[in-house]
Amino acid sequence: MTARDRRPAIITRRTFAGATVLALAGGLAACTGGDLSVERTEPPETTVLPGDDLTAASAALSAALFTSSDVAVLADEASLEALLPTLEGFPAPVLAGIDQAVADEIDRLGAGTLVVPAGVDPGDLGGGREVVEIDPSAENPDLPKVSAGEATAAVTLLIDPEAASPAQALASAVVTAAGGSVVETPGGDVGRSSESVAAAKEAAGEDASVGALALGDSFGDASSLVEALGRTATTTELPGGGITAFPGRRMIAAYGSPAVPSLGILGEQDLEQTLERVKEMVAEYDGLAEEPVVPALEIITTIASSEPGGDGDFSSELGVEGLREWVDAAGEAGVYVVLDLQPGTTDFLTQAKLYEELLTAPHVGLALDAEWRLEPGQKHLEQIGSVTAAEINEVSTWLADLTAEHGLPQKVLILHQFNLSMISDRQDVDTSRPELAITLHADGHGTPEDKLATWNALQQDLPGGIFMAWKNFHDEDTPMFTPEETYALEPRPWFVSYQ
Repeated sequence: MTARDRRPAIITRRTFAGATVLALAGGLAACTGGDLSVERTEPPETTVLPGDDLTAASAALSAALFTSSDVAVLADEASLEALLPTLEGFPAPVLAGIDQAVADEIDRLGAGTLVVPAGVDPGDLGGGREVVEIDPSAENPDLPKVSAGEATAAVTLLIDPEAASPAQALASAVVTAAGGSVVETPGGDVGRSSESVAAAKEAAGEDASVGALALGDSFGDASSLVEALGRTATTTELPGGGITAFPGRRMIAAYGSPAVPSLGILGEQDLEQTLERVKEMVAEYDGLAEEPVVPALEIITTIASSEPGGDGDFSSELGVEGLREWVDAAGEAGVYVVLDLQPGTTDFLTQAKLYEELLTAPHVGLALDAEWRLEPGQKHLEQIGSVTAAEINEVSTWLADLTAEHGLPQKVLILHQFNLSMISDRQDVDTSRPELAITLHADGHGTPEDKLATWNALQQDLPGGIFMAWKNFHDEDTPMFTPEETYALEPRPWFVSYQ
């Protein structure tokens, strides 16, 4: 025990607008004439609290969480940072400021006792109430004893860590002290992680037992939040958790076609060995990213051919039934699948529709490989193919509609490119559909200098909302990037494939 701990408590009495003030130091509890009680709303109604107005946020949070309270904490923004740590486990409302909204909330609560940090003047709010003044800098500042019934509040607070604010700190402290939980949802995306999906299921599932409160504009209004929670609660999660493909996770993929070793590492071993190999590849990226890193397969599903074939399109299409084993096994193993199209002289949408049945699986996305998109009369390897933004948009609209129709999590749609002429009008690519994570895959090979030049060139004038992806070639790169070098790229690629 320190000398400070051995000192007798000092009580000083002053008057604030007719209120009795107890200034506490050391170990004496407030003389409130008995225990104070708090009654919470169980569970609170789902709503969005203002995030940029500390006073309004504190009043709205109090109204959402508390039916009544004999006591309320009153602070200002200047004292809040030092005060909040002292309120750990103190299950009472915390209000910031002394404007009319706070006055009305104190009246609604029926709070006869106000706890204020030393130096904060409650003004007219203290009239007729007992004011307990505490020193937040004290080692163990005493607080009134408060009875709050059940120890855990049935509430989850969703916060956007990208929009930190004093209101966020206050709301997090109050909800935590009440026994509720706080879940980070970057960008206000309630489907971002397995934690936020779990919160959505508690708040909007069939057996909803927990109220959801969100803080800030990034969550939209209350009706938008309710809709997002409902959609998230009923959607199958992706490998790695959550229902948002990017930026909810990063992917490391084996590229190629089954039983065709010359097309990439995916075809160098059987299915079971491929799944094991790609998981080992992911392990090499452990600790290199903040997001979950999950395994993936990019399967060349329609293969560019030197011969026109029976349908005359210079593309050999693998059958759905032959691919189903790979898709199903990958899903069971927590591995994402991307179906890669090399369409020859047909169009991407025609080929994509051949695999609609597989694309209704929640863990299956699509890749458009423009290098192998030919015009009539062209042949593979005689020129680099190309695709228009209009054709890409036809595919993205169809795929987004399919995703929405079946209630699926966000799908990855990859656009392969290593030459600007492959998609010359990229500015017209539609990135507005939230059902898709459109990704530009820089898949050129060569020296590090050449690959970096391509990487940087492809990002020039790139439409907003497109994620970047990278390919490592075991044989053609001289040398191939290590995982550390790959994730040192700016920006860090969301999808990395190995061929």
